[in-house]
Order: sequence, then structure tokens, then C-alpha cells
Amino acid sequence: MKIILLTVGKTTNAHLIKLQEEYQNRLKFYIPFELVVIPELKNTKSLSVTEQLEKEADLILKQVEVNDKVVLLDERGKQFTSVAFSEYISKKIMASHKRMIFVVGGPYGFSERVYQRANNKISLSTMTFSHQMIRLIFVEQLYRAMTILKGEPYHHE
Repeated sequence: MKIILLTVGKTTNAHLIKLQEEYQNRLKFYIPFELVVIPELKNTKSLSVTEQLEKEADLILKQVEVNDKVVLLDERGKQFTSVAFSEYISKKIMASHKRMIFVVGGPYGFSERVYQRANNKISLSTMTFSHQMIRLIFVEQLYRAMTILKGEPYHHE
């Protein structure tokens, strides 16, 4: 199974990029992983929030194939401990899906069409993080999940 982190908008903070890349490089030893960045919409001042969400939905759904498992990183999603998240990932790997796409939406979240296409929603915290930081947090948690599954000492209980 390949895991894809699909995000709307790029990260501009060099420190966050460097840390994110470090965890992405670590992930290569465990599972195929790809970061796909959809450019932010331009000239949005003339668009309503609904119009922005619909345009982002078009771009997000264009990246999704019929058999993909789609998981939205959403504040209303299910929360996991790191160990429970590793078990969730393990079950998905065992189900032998070709691709699993985790999606970080734009500043206003997701349109109803994206919610309808999603298979699951996960919340990484009850707190709100910037869209730039959530990518780093997700990639680190995915790496942590892989080390838990392999019984490696990265995660301490």
C-alpha cells in the first residue's frame, strides 16, 4: 500500500520543510509515501467560502482514484493515541488497498463533496494547528506508527 498526504497549499517555512523532509526520508524504509501539494487558489477575494471549497474540491477529487481509501484530517474526525493509530494503519495495510490518501484541506476545510467521498475522518488533536504544521505532525505520527509496528524504540510507553 502507498500512503499519500494530499495537501492544499505549500509550506513556506524552511524549518518546517526540513523537519517534514527528514520524516519523509525515514518513512522510505517502512512504506511507500508521497506528499502531493495542490496549489492554493489564486484571486479568492471575489469568491465566497462555498465557491472556494468547491474549487478546492475539484482539485482534491481530481487526485483521487476510484479504489483509493480517502481519510480527511478533520477536527471532527476520530482521535487516536499513537499506538491506536499504528493499529489503524496496520489494518489498512493488511486490507491490501493500493493507495490510502490522507487529505489536509484549505483554510476553510472541505466541501460536502469531499466529505461524501471520504472513507474516514481523523483528528490529530482537539487543538487547531496551521496547515503548514499539520503536515509535519502527520508525517511524524505516521513514522511513529511504523516504528511501533516494527517494535523499534522510537516510541516510549
